[in-house]
Amino acid sequence: MSAVDPDLSRRFARLTESMVTPREVGKLHARAESLARLPRRVQDWVVDRAGGREAQIGFVVEPYATFLGYEITDEEAARRMLPPGYDLLPATMFAGGQARPMLVIGVFAVHTSVFWGVRLEVSIIAEHRERGMLTWVICDVESNTISHEPGRGFAGPSASHAMLTTSHAGEVLIDVIGDDAGNRLSGSLDLAAAERVALDERLWVEGNLSVDYGGELGVPGSQPFGLVFDPAEVAAAWRVDPTALSLSENTVAAQLRAAEPCEVACFPFAQHYLTSSFPTGAPIRDRAGLLARFTEVAQGS
Repeated sequence: MSAVDPDLSRRFARLTESMVTPREVGKLHARAESLARLPRRVQDWVVDRAGGREAQIGFVVEPYATFLGYEITDEEAARRMLPPGYDLLPATMFAGGQARPMLVIGVFAVHTSVFWGVRLEVSIIAEHRERGMLTWVICDVESNTISHEPGRGFAGPSASHAMLTTSHAGEVLIDVIGDDAGNRLSGSLDLAAAERVALDERLWVEGNLSVDYGGELGVPGSQPFGLVFDPAEVAAAWRVDPTALSLSENTVAAQLRAAEPCEVACFPFAQHYLTSSFPTGAPIRDRAGLLARFTEVAQGS
């Protein structure tokens, strides 16, 4: 495993953070909500005219991002949500874990160049037949801020209440209530017995190089996108025993998954990414390519 110069990691973090300006994010929020009222073809025309599809954005995931891994119980229904060319792929969040058809519910607070808030994402782990890359296929999103997905274009907040925070008792507190879709996730995660464990590299490195949209969020022929990042930021996370997760309510993707998660991961540190504003294809295919691009960007910052 190639180590990254710590100074390059610091420079990359400063770069991504410098790309996030609260004032600009506020202005973009208002513009995106206005664009959401326009027909999709007009939205696409505006994006193309603005050259926005190639724009690079800083994407910072704040500490305590939490990921709940569930075994998929209705594989046929999950397959129907995948874009053409994908198959379900058994996966595990932690190195050496038991691979199984997996759905991941991720809850994280983010600040980026274009939006700022809390997001809940439902992803099905799949593999693209032609490219052979493990891919996180995002099939549902709830957020208290704006978003843009190929299948629905610009969208205003879908959850008037979305919270990811911590308590003095060493807990992560989660409360996301979708306004229309019926998605509700509420509970707490006790970190007292959490332990730092190596993550599965294919899921967290290769998977972050290939992210796509499925279900109602996808459109035929859309391109996956990839992130640029220091792979050390996804080398390990806290593994939390699922019994330390106490959920008073979880209706998210209930028809697809087991009742209880098989794996729970929490990142107690920020993660820094660079990506495009809109899906433009995933040109980086492996760890070597990621390290080369990461070094190029960090050295030029």
